[in-house]
Amino acid sequence: MITFPRRSTTATLGLISALATASCGGGGDDAEADSTPVVAVRTAVVVARPFVETVGAIGTVIARPGHVASLGAPAPTRVARVYVAEGVRVTRGQLLVELDQASFQAAAGGAEAALTAAEQAYARAERLNREGVAPRKDVEQASAELARARSEAVATRRAAQLSVLRAPIAGVVTRLGAVLGASVDVNQPLVEVVDPSALDIILTVTPAEAARVRRGAPVTLAAGQRASGEALGTAAVADVAAAVDSVSRGVAVRVRAPGLRRPMRIGETVFGRIVVATHESALSVPLEALVPDGEGFRVFVVDSASVAHARPVTVGARADSTAEITTGLVAGERVVTYGAYGVDDGVKVTAARAPSAPAARVAGGDTTERQ
Repeated sequence: MITFPRRSTTATLGLISALATASCGGGGDDAEADSTPVVAVRTAVVVARPFVETVGAIGTVIARPGHVASLGAPAPTRVARVYVAEGVRVTRGQLLVELDQASFQAAAGGAEAALTAAEQAYARAERLNREGVAPRKDVEQASAELARARSEAVATRRAAQLSVLRAPIAGVVTRLGAVLGASVDVNQPLVEVVDPSALDIILTVTPAEAARVRRGAPVTLAAGQRASGEALGTAAVADVAAAVDSVSRGVAVRVRAPGLRRPMRIGETVFGRIVVATHESALSVPLEALVPDGEGFRVFVVDSASVAHARPVTVGARADSTAEITTGLVAGERVVTYGAYGVDDGVKVTAARAPSAPAARVAGGDTTERQ
């Protein structure tokens, strides 16, 4: 049997007694304070400043009217030559496509011959009428035939000119449907030329949003379908459609953007944030500070002792990352932003470490409004 020295036994019993006393609440108020839960959050100070109200919309880049040309055959024929390819830059008047000339030359020759015969017939009828041999109605009939012959000659000459397709504007060939040797008709577009320096962006908004959009309103553009896409620059509203599109049930807002950071491409998707109102002095908080509370919202206001208190607020307008607060807050108060959903009324809070970039995007981005 193993025995312990008396001194060691006494020390061990003393330690056990001290631990038992501590576990029974011997620490008093200090122990109770240490058991209070603390939640790590991020906060923002409520300040009064201009609040910009915006409307977000997705749109597409299109060619501006008057700066796009679509060319086709003036009559059924065949493609004889193709001089360009899709994507090629062309100058005004440059040869694009040549159609089979045989049918156009034959039609023009026949029309010229008919015009010559009509002119001779009219002259003869006029002479016979002056001599009293032919009645006046023969002159009138010959005059009508001459007018028809002249119209036909002009039409055939014009068709012959249009059988050689030339670029009416300087730009880029964006569509080429002409195939060497293929038959074409008058309803078939053969080549399209667009001026890439004259492009517009068509954003689609709801009818209610369209009622608030004004001509000349600034627009912030980003590539893709979200505001977080590649920043392209700012533009301005050129026009707002008066009718609702029958397919999308939206209203088209035409945006003119002459000085973007990079050239746009026809058909490219763009996200636009249109400014519809500016409140000169408004209280605003980051969107992540709002916690749903029934049909409304609440925020957690942090007092000087770092204790969070729930408070109902009235939300006015909203922007990309902030919301206007019309009632419930005063300037200078501090509210919980990141981590608000994990806070209860009366909980003590402490500053959380800033999350990494991906986490910050998921949580809602910066805690302060950036207008």
